[in-house]
Amino acid sequence: MDRPLGLRERKKAETRRAVHEAALRLTAELGLDAVTVEAIADAANISRRTFSNYFASKEDALLYGEEQRFRELVERVRAQPPDLPPWESLRAAVDEMGKVLGEPDRASVMRIRLAKRHPSVLARQLAMLSNLERELADAIADRPGRGAAARVQPRVMAAAFIAALRLAGQLWADQEERSLHQVMNDLLDQFALPFTG
Repeated sequence: MDRPLGLRERKKAETRRAVHEAALRLTAELGLDAVTVEAIADAANISRRTFSNYFASKEDALLYGEEQRFRELVERVRAQPPDLPPWESLRAAVDEMGKVLGEPDRASVMRIRLAKRHPSVLARQLAMLSNLERELADAIADRPGRGAAARVQPRVMAAAFIAALRLAGQLWADQEERSLHQVMNDLLDQFALPFTG
């Protein structure tokens, strides 16, 4: 069980969220190219130096919420029952998050579209997904009851899972008929065949 955050940690978390929200708001209003780190810092009521203590770039600030969801996904995978097979553990973790977070807002669509149009956002997003892939592979391989499982299959499974999530987000952002949950489940069903068949 996580220990409660102390006052200092809570203040840091609040500052990160405030900077992230300022980055999202300004990007939605002005477009990414017109947004500077200084403008984000001003909107979050912090100094440029304080911004640098929390984020390396405006892209980092913009994608902070996504990075936090990735961390939560890894923790939820680790918390799945030990007898649940790896692919089902990944899907159960996503389903739990969907129930807690609900359907993403339109800011999520904005981030997906930004990644398509701006190489700097895409590069930062791909770096985060690469880290997530390693962490998910470790979470799968380290699950109780797997014994000395080879690391190759968990890494392949994690990569396929992330590819499915990323593609689901892109397909969902390009249409308005179905929920992200529906799109994601359809794709995860298709990607599951090599791992559950």
